[in-house]
Amino acid sequence: METTFAFIACVIFLAFFFDFTNGFHDAANSIATIVTTGVLSPRQAVIWAAFFNLIAFLFFKLSVAHTIGTGLINPDIISPYLIFAALVGAIVWNLITWYYGLPSSSSHALIGGLAGAALAKGGINTLILSGFGKVIAAIFLSPLVGLIVGLTLALILTRLTLRYSEASKNRWFKYSQLISSALLSLTHGGNDAQKTMGIIAVLLYSGSFLGENYYVPYWVIISCSIVISLGTLAGGWRIVHTMGQKITDINPLRGSCVEAGAAAAIFAATDLGIPVSTTQTITGAIVGVGLSGSFWGASWWMINKIFVTWLLTIPAAGFIAAVIMWINKFLLKHPLLS
Repeated sequence: METTFAFIACVIFLAFFFDFTNGFHDAANSIATIVTTGVLSPRQAVIWAAFFNLIAFLFFKLSVAHTIGTGLINPDIISPYLIFAALVGAIVWNLITWYYGLPSSSSHALIGGLAGAALAKGGINTLILSGFGKVIAAIFLSPLVGLIVGLTLALILTRLTLRYSEASKNRWFKYSQLISSALLSLTHGGNDAQKTMGIIAVLLYSGSFLGENYYVPYWVIISCSIVISLGTLAGGWRIVHTMGQKITDINPLRGSCVEAGAAAAIFAATDLGIPVSTTQTITGAIVGVGLSGSFWGASWWMINKIFVTWLLTIPAAGFIAAVIMWINKFLLKHPLLS
């Protein structure tokens, strides 16, 4: 039992590490546009984003955490080693995409890791297909909603401000961008931190540390919120460069539209308990704002590169997790880890 408890403690630490890489990897979502427009310096931007990531749990119910914990994988087959394999798959993919500056989805890396580990352990029947149906739908809908809302806001605000000078618009929208970026960071913390909360809660539940009923302990809520905000403070500067400069030109008006559009879409998904990709949503909003000028207002070469990364995320993280499960299943044969 001591070895099992020690292993569970190690997996919880690994979950916190994933939470940190989530904040680190996805910091670009919250700060890329506001840094690119010069409204805040990089240091000011990460502090601003980290604060709203930290307090997000005060504004959202734990619907996403419950989806991750009980809505994707049959709880009966979940074990500490399965969670370990899922986390390693997600972390490895996060670090690979961070290294190459590609804004992949930490959320889908985790979901892919869970799916791969579960399939390797028990086959297709271990998956809750209705839960994965929501995730698959969100892969296509979240960037589309972000694109539509970002495009609509950009067209409306551009038309309403035609008679104002560029300097005047920049001055006013610098203030609005502070609000929109705060809302985006709030929704990012609300959706993404809950994924780690759900992972730790189901880990504790599988180890009989929560009793008969699944729930998310308060210490898990607080600690995950703190860790993701610390990851955001570290900043993923390679991805900031991609998001802020390689997709389309961003000014304060456009930055406000991107952030407000993405925040609205993520807020709705969080309320519905859907573990949506904040990366995909804000990328869609950036593309939408770029298209408000013309069809060639966005870099289609970079968009195609990002899209391929999105398609690879779930199977790649899932494959890594499955390999780890197979190693445990066929080579290690250690009863305390199964």
